[in-house]
Amino acid sequence: MRTPKDLVPGDLVVSRNRKWNGKAHWVVPGTYLGEDVHGWWIFQGTNEFCSRPGAAFYTESDAVLLVPRSGEYVATFYAAGHPAGVRVYVDLATEHGWRTIRPGVTEFHLIDMDLDVIRTAERGVYVDDEDEFAEHRVEMDYPEDVAARISAASDQLYQAVKAEQPPFDGTDREWFRRGRA
Repeated sequence: MRTPKDLVPGDLVVSRNRKWNGKAHWVVPGTYLGEDVHGWWIFQGTNEFCSRPGAAFYTESDAVLLVPRSGEYVATFYAAGHPAGVRVYVDLATEHGWRTIRPGVTEFHLIDMDLDVIRTAERGVYVDDEDEFAEHRVEMDYPEDVAARISAASDQLYQAVKAEQPPFDGTDREWFRRGRA
């Protein structure tokens, strides 16, 4: 399902990522802010607890997550205070889904497909984890059509982030403002 049901600004949204083989990956909480033409926006504030098997930390800067209306990705936009200078982190992902747990609490699920498009202050825009994608493509037996779609989406997103096309054009600033209000 691509559209969340009964989501109200201020609701808790827990993003639950897994890998193609079904193994748990990241769990990241946030606060639903609203939607626009690009999709649904979730604020992830400083000092939120994030975890995955074998790792956990408290966030060191504010972020907003965009769950797009279409496309096989999610994009996290980071505040200028991010300790590694990350500004945009696009996870290539498939099988987006929403699940209402109870009023005020929703889970967002996806399958993380390894490839990431990243913009940092120091390095600019680049594609990361191509080696992991190639390795998992064999180990987890990604279907050829899925691997081809994810590779093509990675190329398109790289170009969009680099050219600062919407929503990578500063659209996140208004969502940061709302999240911090």
